[in-house]
Amino acid sequence: MDFLQYVNIGHSGLNASAIGLGLMRVTKKSDADAAQLVATAIDHGINFFDNADAYGQGKAEEKFGAALKIAAIPRDRMVIQTKVGIVDKRYDFSKEHIIEAVNGSLERMGVDYIDSLLLHRPDPLMEPDEIAEAFLQLHNQGKVRQFGVSNFNPMQVALVQQALPMKLIANQLQLSIMHTGMIDFGMHTNMTDSHSVDHDGGILEYSRLHDMTIQAWSPYQYGFFEGVFIDNPKFPELNRKLHDIAAKYGSNVNALAAAWILRIPANMQVIVGTMNPERLAEIADIDRIKLTRQEWYDIYFAAGNNLP
Repeated sequence: MDFLQYVNIGHSGLNASAIGLGLMRVTKKSDADAAQLVATAIDHGINFFDNADAYGQGKAEEKFGAALKIAAIPRDRMVIQTKVGIVDKRYDFSKEHIIEAVNGSLERMGVDYIDSLLLHRPDPLMEPDEIAEAFLQLHNQGKVRQFGVSNFNPMQVALVQQALPMKLIANQLQLSIMHTGMIDFGMHTNMTDSHSVDHDGGILEYSRLHDMTIQAWSPYQYGFFEGVFIDNPKFPELNRKLHDIAAKYGSNVNALAAAWILRIPANMQVIVGTMNPERLAEIADIDRIKLTRQEWYDIYFAAGNNLP
């Protein structure tokens, strides 16, 4: 089965599946099971794999590297992304750390280059010129092809970008049907209710203006890792609506929740963290879902949201 939706990440020429497999939890799998998961992704057209050196203190990258050896998937069929910058309980964007971290990631994953490297979380001590030196060295050495950020607000993106010779292509941000702050704020402009509070600096509009792909993490979670909202009895109205619309398209609620994010015209990607091959296959069944504007809003309202 082919997964039909692909995105040109940040209009960089890096073409990847709109659904990416996040590997934070892959450390819980055996090498063989991890290889099966990766192979299932490829079989369903999911070619984008997201990792970080902080996941399991490097063990997620090691597990992914072991899976690649077993699955024997050609490197040119995959788009591999990893993130650096988290060190124990602090952040480090020094030139030395970025370069050392990337070299470690390459070794653990057993690959020669990374397609996309993200700065994991904003470091208040970051020096943009130092970041630029690290990025340029890694790019010139052929170790990293593209660069982006994760959990940055617009001013932080702009601060780093002004020092770089290359364009930042992506920002990985928490977004789901039950985590819609960056959307709510835009519709509640000039209001005084709780939805009008801008926690993100207008990051959705900024990303669109600057051709940065938003990579949505925790697309099935509510709160900050509080739990999954799919088929959760805490959210009966939302789940009724999801099942009704999924049935209309002959699909499933897992695919629908991802399709809801992708319906936002911002060159989105959805990073899913499931370690279940069957559920991953369900999520990949997304090409048949073509949400109407009304259906998108119906789901938004069913999640407890409103309009001014």
